[in-house]
Amino acid sequence: MAGEKLIMQKLQKLEKEVTQIKAQMADIDSVMTEEDYLALMDYRKEKASGRLLSHEQVKKELRA
Repeated sequence: MAGEKLIMQKLQKLEKEVTQIKAQMADIDSVMTEEDYLALMDYRKEKASGRLLSHEQVKKELRA
């Protein structure tokens, strides 16, 4: 009986620690690498200069 109680206490402690660890972990999909950042900056420059084509424009050009 005492052994089971000790195991349950340790299990509860581990569950709490895992919950805390999960809360502190970074979401890998939300972390931007330097390469991602540079690509985003390039995109923003192209968008601002009007050099980007819309999906519809690309489809029209491919049909022509």
